[in-house]
Amino acid sequence: MSHDLRKREMTVARGHLPYLNPQKKESDSYLPGIIRCQKGCCPFYGGRESCAVRHGPNRKYAMTEKEWDKLLKIRTTGRDDSRSDQYRFPYEPTPYCVLERLASSGYISKKNTLLDYGCGKGRVGFFLSWQTRCRSIGIEYDERIFGGLTDNLTKAVSGGLVRACCASAETFTVPAEADRFYFFNPFSVEILQKTMGKILRSRYDAPREIFLFFYYPSDEYLAWLMTVDELTFVDEIDCRDLFEGEDQRERIMIFEML
Repeated sequence: MSHDLRKREMTVARGHLPYLNPQKKESDSYLPGIIRCQKGCCPFYGGRESCAVRHGPNRKYAMTEKEWDKLLKIRTTGRDDSRSDQYRFPYEPTPYCVLERLASSGYISKKNTLLDYGCGKGRVGFFLSWQTRCRSIGIEYDERIFGGLTDNLTKAVSGGLVRACCASAETFTVPAEADRFYFFNPFSVEILQKTMGKILRSRYDAPREIFLFFYYPSDEYLAWLMTVDELTFVDEIDCRDLFEGEDQRERIMIFEML
């Protein structure tokens, strides 16, 4: 089932990605990339204790979801379950801090094309194309949500690297250039099986290296994925430290198609 994300405070793990802040002052140059913290404890904004202390030694200053949207010139926040059912799950964007960790993993670069199933308003594609310069394709079946995606395409800073299609995953023909695939529990295992068949057919027709990313995977997803002969589990990106609690599903499971 879809992960009903709580309204929780997010922090970003240390990485090599640039952290942009148009409001940064020259006096803060000794803190490169400083960004306002959602907890309100950054020295630049509040002058209280350091974020590095408040959030632990391995954390950086974190932008809120709305701040990221503003920077990328898109609108993707919010949850929408108006057309969800037992087969197609609600729209819920991946947290930006999780996408930052994926972007810094090294699995996606400017030579790759990412296909995001159940892309919603396109956050995954817009962000990863902006960070890694990869090309992205978003697949969304809900026409109303797709309207929000097309609006974002006209304004997004990375819009030139992103294209979108209003279609069902199980009937969409996978482009030969797509070699990275992203899933955040967009639909049932039954639809996943049909979608995987499309990806396998595409790889058969155009052999290439393919990696698949599953964020917050359900037990049903993992149980089935482990039975697919053409897939092998290669890596896991742990995201538990990005949020409060110890949710074991806070991870990105990475599979390679053989």
